Amino acid sequence: MSETHLIDRVRELFPEAIIEVQRAHDELTLVVRKSALEAFMHFLFQDTELAFNYLVDVTAVDYQNLPEISEKFQARFMVVYHLYSHQNNVRVRIKTPLEEDEAVPSVATLWKAANWLEREVYDMFGIVFEGHPDLCRILMPDDYEGHPLRKDYPLRGRGERARFLFDTGNQEG
Repeated sequence: MSETHLIDRVRELFPEAIIEVQRAHDELTLVVRKSALEAFMHFLFQDTELAFNYLVDVTAVDYQNLPEISEKFQARFMVVYHLYSHQNNVRVRIKTPLEEDEAVPSVATLWKAANWLEREVYDMFGIVFEGHPDLCRILMPDDYEGHPLRKDYPLRGRGERARFLFDTGNQEG
């Protein structure tokens, strides 16, 4: 299966979903409207010809300090999914733009790996995944305030390092 075939197939079935097709460094990226994301991802997972059976990663990008990108897509964030088809040896990146207070549908019912990956994105960026079975912090303490990978988070933190107790290995006994 070629990239052209993939693009033609999804454009045929989801004519309004694709905002943009990007090719960079021999990788295909499809920017998909949030309103079509759930059906689009369902299709990529279930279609036996495309067979995107492996969710490699879920992450996000904060474009707060890049107005040319945030204005182009009218969004502060991009949620980014990396998918792979073992059957076809094809990779695709799916990006979905969303604003700060918007939620994105969870894909945890499709790919089990999304459970922890979406929790990480929630923890670090504050992006909510609707329908996630257990959306809670995974890396930071439960009482931690803020989301460290947002561009508006202070580079040196908010003083929380003083609250973390690190084992230096010099234990007195």
